[in-house]
Amino acid sequence: MKRVRKAVIPAAGLGTRVLPATKVMPKEMLQIVDKPAIQYIVEEAVRAGIEEILIITSRGKCLLEDHFDRTPELEDRLYQNPAKRDLYDEIVGIANLVNITFIRQKEIKGLGHAVGRARAFVGDEPFAILYGDDVIIGEDPALAQLIRAYEAYGKSVVGVKEVQPEMISQYSSLKLEPLEGTCYRCVDMIEKPEKGKEFSLFSILGRCVLDAKIFDIIEKTPPGAGGEIQLTDAMCGLARAETMTAVDFTGTRYDMGNKLGIMRANVEVALQHPQIGADFRAYLKKLSKTL
Repeated sequence: MKRVRKAVIPAAGLGTRVLPATKVMPKEMLQIVDKPAIQYIVEEAVRAGIEEILIITSRGKCLLEDHFDRTPELEDRLYQNPAKRDLYDEIVGIANLVNITFIRQKEIKGLGHAVGRARAFVGDEPFAILYGDDVIIGEDPALAQLIRAYEAYGKSVVGVKEVQPEMISQYSSLKLEPLEGTCYRCVDMIEKPEKGKEFSLFSILGRCVLDAKIFDIIEKTPPGAGGEIQLTDAMCGLARAETMTAVDFTGTRYDMGNKLGIMRANVEVALQHPQIGADFRAYLKKLSKTL
C-alpha cells in the first residue's frame, strides 16, 4: 500500500457567508488570534506526515501564496532586532513548513470540480483533502487519524461528525455500519438531503483520504446540488462500489466560512494562547459581570 504523502486544500470558494469581510480578503486568510486559518490547516497536514501540498485557489487569492512565501524586508528588520529573533524564526518557518504548489480553479463549479484539478499533482497516489474553511484543532491531528484508518482498512476514508438535526440539510448525510471504536463502514451518502431523506446525522466535515481512482469518478459525475459538481456525489459512487471508512475524529472543528464559527475559534483559541490566554480569560470574566 502506498503511503499518504500528498494533500490537496481546496481554497477557491468566494466566502459569501462572511461578507463583507471576504470582499477582498480570502476567507482562508481570516485570522484566529494571530495566525490565518490556512496556516492552521497546513500545520495539521505537516503534523500528519504530509510532504507535498497543492492549494487550489481562484482569482483574487494571491494573499495565500504571499503568506507562504519569504518576505526579505520584514525578515531583515526582525533579524536586526535581537529581541525579535524568535519572531524572525517563526516567520521564516512559515515559508519552510512544507513544499506547497498553487493552482487556480478558473471557474467555480463546485468542490468536485476543484479536486479534479489536482489530478496531475496527485498522480496515482492516495491523497488527503483538507477543506479550506475547516480548521480542526486537537492534540492528535484529525488528518493523522484518517491516515491511520486508511492504513488499517485499505479503503478511502472520510472524517465525520454528527451535526444538529436542523443542520443536516446543509451538509452531507452518511449511511454507516459500525466497524470498531470510532471507525465505521460507509456504504452510501447523499449531499444536502431533503428532510426525511437523510441516512443519519453523521456528515463529512473537512477531511478525506481518497484513492486516486476518485478522479475517474469525478469526470463522470454530473452537476448536483446547486448546479455544481459535488465531491460528495463522486464519493457516493465510490462508497456504493467498494465502501469507504468513516472516522468520527477527535478535535474541535471551526467553520471559518461561518460568522459564529469564526468567533468561536478566536475566543476558544485565545483562551489557550500562551501569551494572552490568562489576560483574555480575566477580561471575559469581567465582561460577563456587565452583561
